[in-house]
Amino acid sequence: MKIKVFVTGGTFDKEYDMINGKLYFKDTHLPEIFALGRCNLDINIRTLMMIDSLDMTSEDRELIVRQCKRSKEDKILITHGTDTMVKTAMELASEGIDKTIILTGAMIPYKFGSSDGFFNLGSALAFVQVLEPGVYVVMNGRYFRWNNVRKNRKTGYFEEISQTNETLI
Repeated sequence: MKIKVFVTGGTFDKEYDMINGKLYFKDTHLPEIFALGRCNLDINIRTLMMIDSLDMTSEDRELIVRQCKRSKEDKILITHGTDTMVKTAMELASEGIDKTIILTGAMIPYKFGSSDGFFNLGSALAFVQVLEPGVYVVMNGRYFRWNNVRKNRKTGYFEEISQTNETLI
């Protein structure tokens, strides 16, 4: 089973410029992470873009959708910024692509050393191998269907929408 990994940027791949005190993009950290994790899956990595998801345009999302459709692999993992991950998941789901597509990301850059990205990526790799075709968001060790997830901006965690609504009633 070959897994296609599309890189789009997001906090996952950000670097820290100590002189200017700003985050920026250089190269993806995925090959390093896969090596550190001793991953022996058949993975094909392709960088589509290196941007913050808040800067992602409809054209960028169209590129992601097009690449998922064209991919020979039916197991696809997309690294993505967390701020608009659910929006991209909705776009992908609206296309009815008959593949297992997982979006994952990080709240803290991998290069900071205390990132959740390593854990989220490992979880996403496991879930992409076992979930039925569909679009999912994988964060915090859980998977969520594209239409039942949101980022809780107060807690910094992803959560089910139905669960959130039940606790509010």
